[in-house]
Amino acid sequence: MNPRFHVGTRKGLFTFEKTSGQWNIKNTSFLGDNCSMLLQDPRPCEIRDRENSHQAQETLYAALDHGHFGVKLHRSIDQGNTWNEISVPVYPESPENKGSSDEQAKEDWSLKLIWELRTGGDQQPGRLWCGTVPGGLFTSDDAGNSWQLNQPLWNHPARKDWMGGGMDQPGIHSICVHPKNADHVLVGVSCGGIWETRDAGQSWQSRAKGIRAEYMPPERAFDESIQDPHCMVQCPSDPDHLWVQHHNGIFRSTNEAQDWTEITDVQPSAFGFAVAVHPQQPETAWFVPAIKDEHRIPSEGKVIVNRTTDGGKTFQTLTQGLPQKHAYDLVYRHALDVDDSGEILVFGSTTGSLWISENGGDSWNELTSHLPPVYVVRFEKRA
Repeated sequence: MNPRFHVGTRKGLFTFEKTSGQWNIKNTSFLGDNCSMLLQDPRPCEIRDRENSHQAQETLYAALDHGHFGVKLHRSIDQGNTWNEISVPVYPESPENKGSSDEQAKEDWSLKLIWELRTGGDQQPGRLWCGTVPGGLFTSDDAGNSWQLNQPLWNHPARKDWMGGGMDQPGIHSICVHPKNADHVLVGVSCGGIWETRDAGQSWQSRAKGIRAEYMPPERAFDESIQDPHCMVQCPSDPDHLWVQHHNGIFRSTNEAQDWTEITDVQPSAFGFAVAVHPQQPETAWFVPAIKDEHRIPSEGKVIVNRTTDGGKTFQTLTQGLPQKHAYDLVYRHALDVDDSGEILVFGSTTGSLWISENGGDSWNELTSHLPPVYVVRFEKRA
């Protein structure tokens, strides 16, 4: 099968495929609609649609944010040629707001955004994990036909300390399912730190020890429940190793998130949103830096990728094929991905540009500069 990846944008979903040595757009879906998240599930699974049942060899999911009209979720079992709308996660009614006449307060426990979708383990066909704004973690065991809120995390006493970062409410944007033990899951929350379960969500422990928030008063800089990890990734072949792009730096763990080490002296900036880790080489990771807080643009108007191959001891600044003058492309947290080989990387920007590298980042080619703003990039996986 030809290699493919999917790009979710402000105005639709685009599928790229490599044929005869060239990358081209193979398919488009939901043109004009905001595609905030997507997931390709390579696991064979029985899919039930209303009265029918289908044996799907792979499944594609797309989350749409219709703004005033709400969040929708769609599923395809034919590589995106046709789609069926399925259910979305639903929050319980807030007990504080029962009987309240404050309409805005009633919306506090309503789904604002599907910010992450991940598959369960290989032995869990149909199991999906979903991270949302306002900070709810949901699971489905029937390929998205129904969803259950993870009550132990939702009701955890520390959740009262969670807060919005760039959004008004906290959000779960990173979910790492351990490749050898699907009951072991880590989630990243902005702003709420990092949380771990080893019993499929029945209990949770904070795992943000060593992560620092410079935006807080010094006495609270290391408070775990107010940290703002922008993105967290786990090495598939060596899951002890994780990387986090945080609001104010880069952090690395080599012991399954039991503690974290800050990576400093990264030029031109340690700020950014996206991070990708090599699937077989845990000390190799890629970042797309920017100037933080009020600016949020590439430093000096240069689009660069930083790569480390030694666990953050040193970084290489990769620029070949990337614009180095008057380029103001910001890369969101889900808009960088690496394929299973660790050689092909793609990232998209807020200006609708899309770049690809097929040599681990040594050089880049621009595939297009005319897409809508890019929210998410995902390579297809093979079962």
